[in-house]
Amino acid sequence: MPEDQQQRLERGSVLMLVPAGVLVLVILGAIAVDFSVAFLGQRELTNAAAAAANDASTAIAEARFYRGGNGAAGEVVIDEARAARAVDQALAARVPRGVSIDGVSVDPSGGQVCVVLRGRVDYVFARAIPGMADGAAVRGRSTATAVSGSAGSPVAHRPAC
Repeated sequence: MPEDQQQRLERGSVLMLVPAGVLVLVILGAIAVDFSVAFLGQRELTNAAAAAANDASTAIAEARFYRGGNGAAGEVVIDEARAARAVDQALAARVPRGVSIDGVSVDPSGGQVCVVLRGRVDYVFARAIPGMADGAAVRGRSTATAVSGSAGSPVAHRPAC
């Protein structure tokens, strides 16, 4: 085969690779956007859990704090029912964007309260690809400690969750 005829046959081969390369770049961009949405949803849940835990840490058992109850007066113990109400109010006031909350767990332990939120984030691009997941399960967790005494006193931190 003559050399100029062979060059003419090879000219169009690059044109067939360009659409495949563009498709790969679009798919990689879609994956990056969907994972960013899932990460943002997880951060939103963590922030909401931190706000709810801070509010719940103020729900101390007043009878034990003021009158002593079973222990000495001034004992800081989180009231479970009041803490759960405080978490519900905090979540109603600050709904995480783009996340549907599936479960809320409030676990008071002495002067600490642990709030765990479970939710779901919907993907943007993966929904258009057959066989791919429509979203991701995300979880946010935070612990807050109720402190008595002066603001500068050290607090021994024992993670409640």
